[in-house]
Amino acid sequence: MTLNVQGLTVHYRTPGGDVLALADVSLAVAPHRTLAVVGESGSGKSTLALAIMGLLPDAAHVTAGHVLFQGRDVLRLDREGRRKLRGRGVALVFQDPFSVLNPSLRVGAQIGEGLVAHRGLTRAAALARAIDLLAEVGIADARAVADAYPHELSGGMRQRALIAGALAAEPRLLILDEPTTALDITIEAQILDLLEELQRQRGLAMLFISHNLGVVRRIADEIAVLYAGQVVERGPTREVLARPLHPYTKGLVAAVPRLGAKRERLASIPGRLPDLRDAIAGCRFQPRCPYAVEACAAAQPLRPVGHRLLRCHRAGDLSGARWPTAVEQPHRAVAKPPSGAPVVAASDLAKTFTLSHGLAAFALEGWRPRYQPTHIRAVDGVTLTIAAGEVVGLVGESGSGKSTLGQLILRLKDPDRGTVQIAGEDVTRQPQSTLTVMRRTAQIVFQNVDSSLNPRKTVGKIVGRPLQRFAILPPDEVASRVKALLDLVRLPAHYAGRYPHQLSGGEKQRVGIARALATNPAFIVCDEPVSALDVSVQAAIVNLLADLKDDLSVAYLFISHDISVVAHLADRIAVMYRGRIIEEGPANEVTREPLHPYTQALLSAVPTLEATPSARIRLALEPRRGVDSKGCVFAGRCHRRVGEICDREEPPVRQVSPAHRAACHRIGSPEATA
Repeated sequence: MTLNVQGLTVHYRTPGGDVLALADVSLAVAPHRTLAVVGESGSGKSTLALAIMGLLPDAAHVTAGHVLFQGRDVLRLDREGRRKLRGRGVALVFQDPFSVLNPSLRVGAQIGEGLVAHRGLTRAAALARAIDLLAEVGIADARAVADAYPHELSGGMRQRALIAGALAAEPRLLILDEPTTALDITIEAQILDLLEELQRQRGLAMLFISHNLGVVRRIADEIAVLYAGQVVERGPTREVLARPLHPYTKGLVAAVPRLGAKRERLASIPGRLPDLRDAIAGCRFQPRCPYAVEACAAAQPLRPVGHRLLRCHRAGDLSGARWPTAVEQPHRAVAKPPSGAPVVAASDLAKTFTLSHGLAAFALEGWRPRYQPTHIRAVDGVTLTIAAGEVVGLVGESGSGKSTLGQLILRLKDPDRGTVQIAGEDVTRQPQSTLTVMRRTAQIVFQNVDSSLNPRKTVGKIVGRPLQRFAILPPDEVASRVKALLDLVRLPAHYAGRYPHQLSGGEKQRVGIARALATNPAFIVCDEPVSALDVSVQAAIVNLLADLKDDLSVAYLFISHDISVVAHLADRIAVMYRGRIIEEGPANEVTREPLHPYTQALLSAVPTLEATPSARIRLALEPRRGVDSKGCVFAGRCHRRVGEICDREEPPVRQVSPAHRAACHRIGSPEATA
């Protein structure tokens, strides 16, 4: 057995008292096997990873248990022993490459550091090995990437560079902490392919930490469900996800949005994790459990049930029970503007950026880069309308232009050409100083709430700031309006006195939504608002956005790489590729009968809980194209090319139903049914 964790118990000492982060956790991982660890933020997943690596902070104290790596107890090693372990036996891949990679060092030098320190290689030999490792993780121009800085790489390339750095240690155990959370679905699928291939080649044991149950189903042999520091269910992945037994696992599985199974509301888990500073005598999930009975007040041991381990005395009674869904709320009719005009009307928007640095701006000649500015057409002739109370989902890979389009509509960037109308007013060429009314009408909810909330301001100040900025209310009425806004996003009034660091990820996202709603907007751009959230919190936020749409007739442009979430929330879906909308239509039509080959490929890459997922379409790497390139923008990667016409002529937009259209030569051609 590569890893064997036995009865691990970890406390954190804090000014408010000891926090019991892990309580009697046991699990094991064998060579060629992958164990997934899932659970909400705060359940102890990262503490478990740090304990295995010997990287627990000074405030953490292991009070019981063992962490055996190939028979050696990591917890009994001295500092030098743990350093050698990390250099030669166990490697950790973090979620956010930007927080790990040194921005001032070239990628190859960073990967080679461990080889110099632990293997005694010269810097030249370490760099050569780093290039080999980059090639091994699927980077085509490994030499160029080794000579680049982290900011010059895409998100997928940075994540591959992290994996290459981890493999430099020739580890027997690879720990991956949310390695695909920030990646779009095609890059995520490529990373999972890579991990599976590396495991076959190297015989790795892998501990995979994630909140994406679809990803877990694909890659993991076994799953351990953590709740409030305890393992509550453990067993074969597909069996557990197909028929969960513990109520908490049932809640997590029920909260996952599914393609082709649109529901009125997503199931969510009410309440929040218990305060782990307090002594908890009985089941830790009892306060949130819909099946709780009086006997749950007693401690629940982890016991075998068939092929699983389970911490619930009602497992037999609940084997066929389904997680109760919230009472469905009927959708009210959307209030349309009297004139019938859309809230947002963007016409022929275009934006080109010139790159004067970075890999994209260099043509390589051996080791010596030759400067060559590159023009990137981020948005290329986009026309889009959004009605009051309508949700338009915008999907596509990273770099397709989604966020740039949202910023152009909000005039956070100025278009090179085209027009934008908000609530009937043309705001395209107006000076920023005259856009006060538009700024009240159109708002944005950002993906990274940690960078968009001022850490030195209380929630009350953050939410109240727009009320003061636009003089919406007299100063003595701001506090009551803040309270009402917090209530609207289901946060208690006393949260107005808290600071962002005192909130969970889902609570911070609710604050961001409350701030956006403060001006009574008619339109909100939601830029990846749920991508980093736990599945249960994600469900609550998606339900909240749907409720606000119904209650206030707010229109959304919902940007996301999670097509399952988009399909659940959106009325229409627009698919974007290389700055163009290549398919647009009702959400159920686009997801069930996609017209464009690119949309088909995206949908095939969506991680799913279904027993028989659709066959995966693997796209070729993105070829380099100039701004004046002819033909279809997707021609170089398309798996369903018609012929030379794809390279020669731009495909027309063809209408196949009153609201469903796509730009593809195959539509309507004799080969379309082939």
